[in-house]
Amino acid sequence: MTPFVAEIIGTLILILLGGGVVANVILKNTIGHNSGWIVITTGWALAVFTAVVIAGPYSGAHLNPAVTLAMAITGALAWQAAAMYILGQFIGAMLGAFLVWVMYQDHFRQTEDAGTKQAVFCTSPAIRNLPVNLISEIIGTFVLIFAVFHFKDAEISGTKTPVGLGSVGALPVALVVWVIGLSLGGTTGYAINPARDLGPRIVHALLPIKNKAGFNGSYAWVPVVGPLVGAALACMLHVWLS
Repeated sequence: MTPFVAEIIGTLILILLGGGVVANVILKNTIGHNSGWIVITTGWALAVFTAVVIAGPYSGAHLNPAVTLAMAITGALAWQAAAMYILGQFIGAMLGAFLVWVMYQDHFRQTEDAGTKQAVFCTSPAIRNLPVNLISEIIGTFVLIFAVFHFKDAEISGTKTPVGLGSVGALPVALVVWVIGLSLGGTTGYAINPARDLGPRIVHALLPIKNKAGFNGSYAWVPVVGPLVGAALACMLHVWLS
């Protein structure tokens, strides 16, 4: 499997399971309906674990443009390769979001609230305050990337990866994502990943879902810019401390 394909498949699995747990909790008449935030954050953490196990041996399992940006800034990944990684991540995120809709389409039909249906695909702030929302995404992603820098590197196909191989290496990043969700996710829903938010947001806009919310372009830039800024700041601190 090439790194490009691994990023597609890994990110697809990430969004299929991550978006799937959100759908299971918030859409009407699912078995998991109203099971709460702990279920959502745990589901996302385990989605990261599963995706990293699958993609890790082939691409290092970035699965997130913010991670790829950090690897490129530090010289661990060539910029040309970084562009392919990010493209794969967006393709995978969009495919994963589509599969969530395919699986839960009956429950989308039975859910009236437009915002609830959109929340399966992308994030939105609990209180809309764009500067604070942006800071939330910056801080959450900063924690993720700064932690990633402290995982043991593994050499795969000449590329330094941000996590170790296999299930043991996947566990640290899953735990970090879990605690970010539990501790810092209450303001914006902790996108901390531009592909995870923008790709499914585009899919939501394209799917034939009745009574759906708009694209919300005035906010959609926040979970894209915030994670990238957070990643860059984490790189700066890591380099300064090294």
